[in-house]
Amino acid sequence: MIILSILFFITAILYSSVGFGGGSTYLALLLIWGIPYYIFPVIALLCNIIVVSGNSFNYIRAGNLNLKLLIPFLVGSIPFAFFGGSLKINKEVFEIFLFIVLSIAGILLLVKNKSYDSDDLVVNKIKFIYSLLIGSILGFVSGVVGIGGGIFLSPILFLLKAEKPKIIATCASLFILINSVSGILGQLTKDNTFNELINYWPLFLSVLLGGFVGNYLNLKIFSNRTLTIMTSLLVIFVSLRMGIRIFFD
Repeated sequence: MIILSILFFITAILYSSVGFGGGSTYLALLLIWGIPYYIFPVIALLCNIIVVSGNSFNYIRAGNLNLKLLIPFLVGSIPFAFFGGSLKINKEVFEIFLFIVLSIAGILLLVKNKSYDSDDLVVNKIKFIYSLLIGSILGFVSGVVGIGGGIFLSPILFLLKAEKPKIIATCASLFILINSVSGILGQLTKDNTFNELINYWPLFLSVLLGGFVGNYLNLKIFSNRTLTIMTSLLVIFVSLRMGIRIFFD
C-alpha cells in the first residue's frame, strides 16, 4: 500500500497541475496492484473528487468559469454517467476498455500539449446539440470505466477552439467533479462493499496532498505545457504496461 500510495500521490500532482483528477491512471494502478475489481471505480471516482475539488475552487475564484460553455456538456453527461456507473461489466472487458481509454487520452494530451500555452486564439461557438452529444458519450464512458471524462473533454474543446486555455481547464475540472459524483451514485446501485473503503484511506490522503502540490506547481513553477507533456507520458506508460499485461501475460 505504501508504494501504491506514493504512485497515487505522483499521479495526483501531475493531473491536478493541468486541471484533471487522474481517475484513468488510478484505475490502471489499482488493476496492476491486484486490488479487488469491484471496488476500482469507487476508489478512482472518490480520488477524482478529492483532487478536482481544489482545482475547481481555484479556477472559479480566478474568474475562469464559463457556464454557457459547460452546461450543455453536463446536461448530456450527468444522466449517462449515472447510467454507465450502474452497468455491470466483466473484468476482461473492463481491462480492454480502460486500455483503449488510456491510450487515446495519452495520445490526445501529447498531440495537443501546445494548446495549453496558447492564450491568443479566436473562440468558436459550439452548437448546443453537439455539446449535448459529446457530453452524453463522455458521460457514459466516464460512468462505465470510473473516470471523470475531463481528460477527453479538454482536448476536444481545444480542438474545437471553444475557449481560452484557463476557461477550458475550469470546464474540464468541473466536468470531472460533477461526473464523478454522478458516477458514484450509479455505482451505489450495484452490490459494492462500500464499508471496505476505509481500508484505502492512505490513497485518499495521498491524492489530497498531491492535489495541493499540483496546484502549487501549476501556479508557481512549471508551465501548463511542460506539465501536460509529463502527464501524457505517464498516461501512455501506464497504458502500455496495461497492454502488455492484457495481451502478453
